[in-house]
Amino acid sequence: MRSFSYLRAGTAEEALDAFDAHPEAQFLGGGTNLVDLMKLGVAAPEVLIDVSRLPLDAVEETPDGGLRVGATVRNSDLAAHPLVRTRYTALSQALLSGASGQLRNTATTGGNLLQRTRCPYFQDTSKPCNKREPGTGCPARDGAHRDLAVLGHSEHCVATHPSDMAVALAALDAVVHLRGVDGERAVPVTDFHRLPGDRPDQDTVIRPGELITGVGLPPLPAGVRSAYRKARDRASYAFALASVAAVVRVEDGVVEDATLAFGGLAHRPWRARAAEDVLRGAPATAATYARAADAELATARPLRDNGFKVTLARNLAVSVLSDLASRAEGDRNPA
Repeated sequence: MRSFSYLRAGTAEEALDAFDAHPEAQFLGGGTNLVDLMKLGVAAPEVLIDVSRLPLDAVEETPDGGLRVGATVRNSDLAAHPLVRTRYTALSQALLSGASGQLRNTATTGGNLLQRTRCPYFQDTSKPCNKREPGTGCPARDGAHRDLAVLGHSEHCVATHPSDMAVALAALDAVVHLRGVDGERAVPVTDFHRLPGDRPDQDTVIRPGELITGVGLPPLPAGVRSAYRKARDRASYAFALASVAAVVRVEDGVVEDATLAFGGLAHRPWRARAAEDVLRGAPATAATYARAADAELATARPLRDNGFKVTLARNLAVSVLSDLASRAEGDRNPA
């Protein structure tokens, strides 16, 4: 690891002032991704500004019944929060399926959102990679790509976003709150991460020097249920081959509303708008869920070795939606 300078900020203002004085710096939260990349030689910031101790570690209920999650809230604490577990079940499930207990105890909400979209070639500095060095090529397209993207990829990059939390946040219509030298702004999670296009080195729309201060979760109407399910090669500590977050309201056998997001399939969490259009107002049946998943996955462009992901994602979506509808029926008709 190359030498670097270390600064610790006590407030958001101090963090922004430190970045203004050191524009080459990077913010450091839990460090579970950035420090690994520094050890590998992929990232080499000259200055680290530690923001992990900023007073942004609260989970607070908003006046409208939503939640405001501070950027430094640890993943394990967020997953265990009573309001998250009861109201935003998909988010709690997603967090608990990510990484290991030790990493969840360290990783922060803001850092989770900012972890790099990556593949093995990105992390191997002996190999070319457009994400690491734009213009050098994407060897994954013709190389080892079994775990990589089937949606939204480009000739420049086929890496997949690793976050479980972000997939649930996308389905929950969460908003990322940012603060920079030009003031504050809010960006929907669905717009925060980028598809690769011809600039795969840019993972998000965050501007230089901007700091994530928190995430806002909107209130959910009565009767809404949510879930997150992840398929992976081993039972723990593995990225998703495919995952699904679903937020559904079923009444009298009809899907009144639904939001859906896939993970493990694209450069960013993939909000399934086409599937949602099929679901809303349709009968709450397995046939409807299959038709919705097929509508979304019709645009998939599998590579040589990862076509199985399309079937896997379809089956996950049908399973999760069926389970949520069954729970809704059970709540209305208790034994």
